[in-house]
Amino acid sequence: MEHLENIIDDLHLEDLRNEQHPSIFDENDEYDMLIVRLPVISETLEVRSLGFVITSEHSYTYNRNEKKFTELKGRFEGPHVVIDKLADRMLGSFVKYQDLTVDMEETLYLGKHIESFMTDWLGLKRDILRIERVLLHASYTLTQFIESFEKTDGFPINHYIDLHEHIDRTKRAAGLQLSKLDYLYSFYSARTNEKMNRLIYFLTIISAVFLPLNLVVGFFGMNTSGLPFASGSSGTLSAILLMISLVVTTSAVVYIWHRRTEKS
Repeated sequence: MEHLENIIDDLHLEDLRNEQHPSIFDENDEYDMLIVRLPVISETLEVRSLGFVITSEHSYTYNRNEKKFTELKGRFEGPHVVIDKLADRMLGSFVKYQDLTVDMEETLYLGKHIESFMTDWLGLKRDILRIERVLLHASYTLTQFIESFEKTDGFPINHYIDLHEHIDRTKRAAGLQLSKLDYLYSFYSARTNEKMNRLIYFLTIISAVFLPLNLVVGFFGMNTSGLPFASGSSGTLSAILLMISLVVTTSAVVYIWHRRTEKS
């Protein structure tokens, strides 16, 4: 172990100690360094970097808690087992995001109102974008690793290809969820705009109906002499009848216009 730490470059040691280091594969004369960064989905989304050093005969993982290297079983089998466990956990827990997207989709299709739609949508979009970005780097790194050792004796290429397929499958699923979220946002915006247009249309009709009344009230409210119905005991009643007639006439005109608009 001491010999291992002596041959590793100081910059590589810093990379292995970094819990947030992105996925990378680095070939050297005495050893190869592999770091695979995968999302960890529990209550919240986190990412975890797994660091490995592969020599000509053995493989080691860096234990950040104990700050030392731990030898793994086999030169290639050990790293595969460690990465595969985390990848299987990630693949299973990603269903959580798929279920949240499906629930949001069904609620919108049923016409129900979602109070926190934008907050939920932005949270899903942010997390899934991060998952896709992390898996894109991990997939590329594993491709480099497989191509580097595919002709090496004892390299379990089928195991690593299967691991790569799991990561790539989750990456494709993340891309699909992002496309679905974009569609749901467009659907939500269209429905919101439709409600707003209906409200504006309703207010326009009300304004059209009451506009003649405002004109009548403004006319008879002028502080001038010689106004109609100003003399006599039935002036107020005549003004009320006039306003009712205007409301009925305007409503009839608006109704006929609305029916013709719907038919056309």
